[in-house]
Amino acid sequence: MQVFCDFDGTISIEDATDMVLSRFAGSEWEDIERLWKQGQIGSGECMRRQIALIQASRAELDQFLDTVSIDPGFESFLSYCRRDELPVTVVSDGVDYFIRRILARHGIEGLPIVANVLTCSFGQGAESYSLFPPFTATGCVSGSGVCKCRVVDSADLQVYIGDGRSDFCVSDKVDLVFAKAKLADYCDENGIPYVAFEDFSDLLPKMEAVLPSVVRRPRVLPHSKTA
Repeated sequence: MQVFCDFDGTISIEDATDMVLSRFAGSEWEDIERLWKQGQIGSGECMRRQIALIQASRAELDQFLDTVSIDPGFESFLSYCRRDELPVTVVSDGVDYFIRRILARHGIEGLPIVANVLTCSFGQGAESYSLFPPFTATGCVSGSGVCKCRVVDSADLQVYIGDGRSDFCVSDKVDLVFAKAKLADYCDENGIPYVAFEDFSDLLPKMEAVLPSVVRRPRVLPHSKTA
């Protein structure tokens, strides 16, 4: 069994990428965001164009990332998974450097992270940033830099935890979904079974209760709309 977990808005309290863009990219990133929400560009192109707008030194970026909070229950969740030998992989259509920096700031290191790769170059007196998407897939319906469907496909039994738009397409391709916010709404609208949660402190007892039955009977999923 493999646990896959989104980062922005799931592990992090707020969307870390949006926070960085709001601080360092000016208002143009929001125009690009609207194009994505309107379906005119894929999320991978959206992210690449937005990250290129960042104007900050690496030191300024690090200092800001160190202010980003994570769900206070996530460490207990990780302890449970390690104790029960459930491997956890962070899978995000966000930025690998942001994720690693934020987790390390909270004492969490060594987790496998699948995300867009941030590259930095220096020229004309300033640093510039770009994204390399190593986990794209031809025909990805979301046009993602990280095709989450491709990532989870390698596991025999998959648990997925998420909250937003980048989690929509993978939600009907796994054995068990824990969902909140927009992902929960999407699962309701599309008849996808899921377990609702508010935060990791709420999720943990639900996972402990549900996993034994899922292991015995894959694809027989509880459907809960309540926290």
